[in-house]
Amino acid sequence: MDQFMKRAVQLAVDNVGEGGRPFGAVLVKDGNIIAEGVNELHKQYDISGHAELIAVRKAQEKLQTHDLSGFTMYASGEPCPMCFTSMVYSGIEDVYYSASLEDAAEIGLGISQKLYNDLKNPPENRMLVMKQMPLEQTQEDPMKLWKESNQHE
Repeated sequence: MDQFMKRAVQLAVDNVGEGGRPFGAVLVKDGNIIAEGVNELHKQYDISGHAELIAVRKAQEKLQTHDLSGFTMYASGEPCPMCFTSMVYSGIEDVYYSASLEDAAEIGLGISQKLYNDLKNPPENRMLVMKQMPLEQTQEDPMKLWKESNQHE
């Protein structure tokens, strides 16, 4: 097993020992660990406190960037849809994981597998019902304002 994956798994083991969930993550660039994270749901009332997101946040803060192109994530478990999306948005292209979604489901942590499956459904048939509410004619359009502001990245 790769040294970075060993570290991610050890973080997960340590986190379980502290009362947390079995998830650890290590973010690497050019052979160096830039940031690490563990699932912090047992410490914080923050549902987004997943190991991969903690590592991404730490790296972005440390490097003062949103762009993590060229980084590799090592995670003790297959990333959930939220973590997957965040990694895509940040530019991470390579992710290695140890435990699969099926492994997590076998121990009672199966929501990620359900979410991935749910995303295959048409929007009107998903678990979370979302309804678009168009702007009123008197409201300023924030999308249009942003486009006109030249703040594009």
